Amino acid sequence: MTTKKPAPKKTAAKKPAAKKPAARKSAAKKPAARKPAAKKPAAKKPAARKPAAKKPAAKKPAAKKPAPPAPKPKPSKFKVQDKVVYPHHGAAIIVKKEKQPVDGKRVDYFVLEVATDQLIVRVPVDRAEELGVRPVISKNAARKVFAVFRDEPQEAGSNWSRWYKVLTEKINSGDIYQVAEVVRDLTYAQQLKGISPALKRMLSKAHLILNSELRFALHLDEDETEKRILRALPKVEVPEEG
Repeated sequence: MTTKKPAPKKTAAKKPAAKKPAARKSAAKKPAARKPAAKKPAAKKPAARKPAAKKPAAKKPAAKKPAPPAPKPKPSKFKVQDKVVYPHHGAAIIVKKEKQPVDGKRVDYFVLEVATDQLIVRVPVDRAEELGVRPVISKNAARKVFAVFRDEPQEAGSNWSRWYKVLTEKINSGDIYQVAEVVRDLTYAQQLKGISPALKRMLSKAHLILNSELRFALHLDEDETEKRILRALPKVEVPEEG
């Protein structure tokens, strides 16, 4: 019998040594990018305070100046015994100057004696001209008054009340030429168709005012002056009704 040689033992193939897993290189961590820190808003600087406006120092009340002395009244151009005209009354003579108490003061007054009716009127010396007092017209100016009578008279027309008002204003004006117009117009109206009692009184008043100044200007008496006025006034011929 054959003896079988034992088969040579195969050497066990060496298993390749198990490779150790390669040590993983730890990936180098990149440093994380830092987000830029949010900027805090810059703290606002407190607004610079404006210096408070200084209040003006209280002014001390100025020392009161003494009140100026009262102005002296202007010297009047009139004097005692002057012949003057006072509106609405006619010619007058300044018979004297006197003082009258007014508001605790002594005020100078002219005393006027009106020629038409011996009326006494007192006028403050410093207001005489303001109140319409004026000198009597000259002799030459008096002659021109008679020329007014030859002008065309103004009639009442349809507006009688307006005409009456105009006549009244003329009498009170102190203007002798306007007073002469009143005498002319009312005399014409009276001769033409008659006038009312109120207008008759106005005509009489106008005659007195006109006569008083012409008397002084022409150096005549009252009767002679009135005759001259009546002669100068035109006569109106009224046609007879047939």
